[in-house]
Amino acid sequence: MAHLFRDLSLGHSKRETTPPPPPPSITPPRQIHAEHLPSPLGQLSAKLTDSDLTLTAYEIFVAACRTSSGKPLSSAANGSSSSTATSNNNYYSSSSTESPSHNSPNTPAVQRSITSTAASKMKKAFGLKSPGSGSRKSPGSGPGSGSGSGQGKPKRPLTVGELMRNQMRVSEAMDSRVRRALLRISAGQVGRRIESVVVPLELLQQLKSTDFTDQQEYEEWQKRTMKVLEAGLILHPHMPVDKSNSAAQRLRQIVNSALDRPIETGRNNESMQVLRSAVMSLASRSYDGSDSCHWADGIPLNLRLYEMLLQSCFDANDESSVIEEFDELMEQIKKTWGILGLNQTLHNLCFTWVLFHRFVVTGQLAEVAKDAKTTKDAEYSKVLSSTLTSILGWAEKRLLAYHETFDRGNVETMQGIVSLGVAAAKILVEDISTEYRRRRRTEVNVARERIDTYIRSSLRTAFAQIMEKADSSRRASKNQPNALPLLAILAKDVGSLAVTEKQVFSPILKRWHPLAAGLAVATLHQCYGNELKQFVSGITELTPDAVQVLRAADQLEKDLVQIAVEDSVESDDGGKAIIREMPPYEAEAAIANLVKIWIKTRLDRLKEWVDRNLQQENWIAQTNQEGYAPSAVEVLRIMNDTLDAYFQLPIPMHPALLPEVMAGLDRCLQYYVTKAKSGCGSRNSFVPTMPALTRCTMESKFQGFGKKKEKSPNSQKRNPQVATNGNSSSGIPQLCVRINTLQWILGEFDVLEKRIITLLRNSESAQVEDFSNGLAKKFELSPAACLEGIQQLCEAVAYRIVFHDLRQVLWDGLYVGDPSSSRIEPFLQELERKLLFVSDTVHERIRTRLITEIMRASFDGFLLVLLAGGPSRAFSRKDSQIIEDDFKFLKELFWANGDGLPSELIDKFSTTVRSILPLFRTDTETIIERFRRVTLETYKSSARSRLPLPPTSGQWDPSEPNTLLRVLCYRNDEIASKFLKKTYDLPKKL
Repeated sequence: MAHLFRDLSLGHSKRETTPPPPPPSITPPRQIHAEHLPSPLGQLSAKLTDSDLTLTAYEIFVAACRTSSGKPLSSAANGSSSSTATSNNNYYSSSSTESPSHNSPNTPAVQRSITSTAASKMKKAFGLKSPGSGSRKSPGSGPGSGSGSGQGKPKRPLTVGELMRNQMRVSEAMDSRVRRALLRISAGQVGRRIESVVVPLELLQQLKSTDFTDQQEYEEWQKRTMKVLEAGLILHPHMPVDKSNSAAQRLRQIVNSALDRPIETGRNNESMQVLRSAVMSLASRSYDGSDSCHWADGIPLNLRLYEMLLQSCFDANDESSVIEEFDELMEQIKKTWGILGLNQTLHNLCFTWVLFHRFVVTGQLAEVAKDAKTTKDAEYSKVLSSTLTSILGWAEKRLLAYHETFDRGNVETMQGIVSLGVAAAKILVEDISTEYRRRRRTEVNVARERIDTYIRSSLRTAFAQIMEKADSSRRASKNQPNALPLLAILAKDVGSLAVTEKQVFSPILKRWHPLAAGLAVATLHQCYGNELKQFVSGITELTPDAVQVLRAADQLEKDLVQIAVEDSVESDDGGKAIIREMPPYEAEAAIANLVKIWIKTRLDRLKEWVDRNLQQENWIAQTNQEGYAPSAVEVLRIMNDTLDAYFQLPIPMHPALLPEVMAGLDRCLQYYVTKAKSGCGSRNSFVPTMPALTRCTMESKFQGFGKKKEKSPNSQKRNPQVATNGNSSSGIPQLCVRINTLQWILGEFDVLEKRIITLLRNSESAQVEDFSNGLAKKFELSPAACLEGIQQLCEAVAYRIVFHDLRQVLWDGLYVGDPSSSRIEPFLQELERKLLFVSDTVHERIRTRLITEIMRASFDGFLLVLLAGGPSRAFSRKDSQIIEDDFKFLKELFWANGDGLPSELIDKFSTTVRSILPLFRTDTETIIERFRRVTLETYKSSARSRLPLPPTSGQWDPSEPNTLLRVLCYRNDEIASKFLKKTYDLPKKL
């Protein structure tokens, strides 16, 4: 257990029976290996070593105590004659002129009573010992003490000055030089207080190279003295120095020059005069206008120098003990306060640090642990447990909320307190706890468990504090524009806390817990996650605050996980245990769900708007030249607004959710197109129902015509689906507007898709690969619906014109009665007017398609009159020429002398009519024979059986049985009539 504090604490302790031999000038106190416990008193910018600081501190001590450091020690006065003391150090005795009064507060007895009380309390608190009759003596009290050059048994120090020299390991030669120089200074400046003297400056002028063993020693001393002046007057001054201060600039130049080559320091030397001028100009500056010189009273220089003086109070041979002459030495050390600018408060601070530092590095608890292992005394264990519990309580009061106790400025002290707490806890658990002894020691890592507790406790406390601070900040700024929501502020503060933890505290705590930073961020992750969970549960829609919070949470989580991963690189499990403590916030998923709700709401609203405006749409072209409906313009405008609103959402996943937006807009536009073409009819809606088959005779031709005209048989054969009341929303002008509207929408898709690409490129979350998948930015359903709708509406217009609007001149008039007296001219005249209107109304890109559909409908109507015109029509062979001429006139209408449809297109659509017209000039016997043969071949009937009645296919063809049969039905001769009567018993009239 003795290794505990040495191995796991801030330093190591190596006990020595004798001090090491001194160098020529100074032997610094034995170096305590406490590199892991840096001084909290501050780090110097100057390049001054501990040896430099020790020498400077000693020079200050001698200067401040030059009238009293030669007085005898109480132990020397009791054990030796005054003559011995005088002979021991003539200079000291010559400097000691005081005759202490019995009632003087400066008497050793009084001083001892004052300082000993405080010191003894501190020593007891930290377990430090004062040597007694049976312990080791101070460095001058036994063999090996002192550092003089005499032979044999070293002498015991008899004065405070000699004791201090021995404690600080200053050589007699250096001490003699300093004191001689100070004596000269005193002689030349009688009556001046030491506080009004810049000691290093005066020493530079008084000491020459001849006062040193060799030139090298002198140069090193001069360089050190120049660096002290630089540290006290420029780097760490009593009052801040402006960079433009000319004295500071001159001093810096002189110091830099002296570090390269020694300067002349004679009284009348020019360089020395310049140096004195610069030094005194800087040292004489003060806040209160006093005549004191300020060259060693700037923080942290003064505190570090004082720390060196206080270290002399400890026994060099027993680091855990203070020297027997502690009280007398401390009395003299305090006389440096005037030069160092110290007071009782700063003394208490420095002395506390020195005692605590000594307590840590000497491993006092390690000794206790060793005793605890070997002592079985129940009473001892009880007192030990109580003591350690008090120590642990004191340490943990600071460590369970170490963010309140420590910061960047004083974090150096944290390591000692952690060492103290961990060591006390380990002794309590491992050496006292019976429960621990019953368990395997590998199951409990006391140090790691304590650090785990400290980290979790302190960070939870810190989290609660920054949450309260964030709430106050939010309340203070709630009336300001763009004020951040609470959890967004909190996420930022938690991130800063995590960085501070990683940089400031984790490096210290990592000595006992290898995953200190990971554990810290896991704790913060959990604390923030609890608040985030409550926030998310209350969100019902996408708001700027919700997005800000979720994005802040997502970024915070990434930062925390990154710290955890970096901290776990060298761990056995690669940090898996820590990561398991950090269940994902899934902030992006929460944002995505809210965005999907937002998308659905906007699309539902768009669909409602489409329904409402389609109900109000009258399909009349207004101000636009293309002749499209105003509702289409509004649909596209709202779609653009929706896209703008989507890309303005402050979310990180625009590309990811864009396909969902596109699909929704695509469905809405498809819905509009479907509604736009619905209720307008189709080809089958306008083509009349074909009447039943009949036969006709020559005798009944003219009489039947009159009778059929009166009965209007064909007017009763209209398709019941056809509206004949001139519906205002589905008339030819309105149908043309619908066609134009779908065509205009079709042309806007490219514009829309290019605009989406631009919006996507400008979004903060877009990546290069987001532009490679073109399908995600394209509409699919609505373009196809537009093409289908245009085709359907073109057919509706064509067949409505031919079979509805021109019914009187086509279905009800063409070839009724005598074909020669009811030819196609009226139909052509009306059709031409319709074609002119359509050409002027529809978009030019659809004009050819629509006129082609009208031509096809006209050809279908012409054939329907010939093959299914009912009993009011009958044709002889001589009528075939009339029919062929009329069809020629119909084709010429669409050709328009070369200004209409291309002749190739006309020929393509007239193929069926041209193939059937020859049947009307073919003799009846040939048609009957052809009909028999084709029917038998088609239906596999025998020649003896009755010919089956071929059904109406609607696909007219000269080799198709039903087509041939219909030619016979409308053939006005006796042979055809008898054949039909005999074969199918067809009536002459309906």
